[in-house]
Amino acid sequence: MPLKRKRADATRSNRVTTFDERSGVDQQGQPSPGAALAELDAVVGRIRASVESVLEGKPEAVHLALTVLLAEGHLLIEDVPGVGKTMLAKALARSIDCTVRRIQFTPDLLPSDITGTSVFEQNRREFEFKPGAIFAQIVVGDEINRASPKTQSALLESMEEGQVTVDGTSYQLPAPFMVVATQNPIEMEGTYPLPEAQRDRFMARISLGYPSPDAELKMLDVHGSVSPLADLEPVAHADDVLKLIRIVRGVHVADELRRYAVALVGSTRTSPELRLGASPRATLHLLRAARAAAALDGRTYVIPDDIQRLAVPVLAHRVLPTAETQLGRRTPEDVVQDLVLTQPLPQYSRGR
Repeated sequence: MPLKRKRADATRSNRVTTFDERSGVDQQGQPSPGAALAELDAVVGRIRASVESVLEGKPEAVHLALTVLLAEGHLLIEDVPGVGKTMLAKALARSIDCTVRRIQFTPDLLPSDITGTSVFEQNRREFEFKPGAIFAQIVVGDEINRASPKTQSALLESMEEGQVTVDGTSYQLPAPFMVVATQNPIEMEGTYPLPEAQRDRFMARISLGYPSPDAELKMLDVHGSVSPLADLEPVAHADDVLKLIRIVRGVHVADELRRYAVALVGSTRTSPELRLGASPRATLHLLRAARAAAALDGRTYVIPDDIQRLAVPVLAHRVLPTAETQLGRRTPEDVVQDLVLTQPLPQYSRGR
């Protein structure tokens, strides 16, 4: 895979688009909103079916993972061992025909193992950059909180800026780029808590939970002899995902909904139950995820429901409760959900 140094994006001018209803394309040959959403639904449907074929009884988790993928975010899956965290990450990666790397995070893992390092080549008498495991389109980070905070921090630049800087030179990561990381609860042995800056890079956090008895019985039938991942074939290409991402970027968000998202995130900073509120990056992630959720529902515009149902997975892992809140056995999820229920709904227009 050729490595490219980062270059500034050229400024793109806004253009007015008109559509030919008979052909379903605009003046530049791009599909109309209806045709674009139909294509998105078809591609996402194939990926969803592929992932759900190996992950029994977790449609909500699969849906959120696809939302994060189309919103150009990163996903953190937190739960106890053995409930399918790595299975979800691998199934999503294998369902898309793109470069995939898996990193097993351990206490002796070094930052250079992730980012890469410069090696002196005796024959040419110069240093050559050897890319690390982060140079892939989908990176599966298994048990990320078993590595030291120093190693975890090696992901910060790549997750935020899509690049890696080594010895003063920046190398662009391939697109699309997504980190799907799993972690065990911090009270388990051999784990390090993720730094706040690291958690803030993840667009959403989900917990799979234990499967229902019926789903667990079906899992024994499907997974009892061989791993279903062995027969999983790609059902979409990386170019397909990039096309869907461009469609999601065009989903309309009314000004009133933007102000609603800002007010909702701002309420976490003033809540007496929290000692650390969500960052402005959280607001941006919430809006991007809402666009993707709207597109997955077949809409070209965001509604308040999109923001409300994503508030907990997008915001809860970024906030820190006070000692009193913890003593009252209230979780960050509880606090964020209450803030959603008390935040006044906006009056908005769906049209452009």
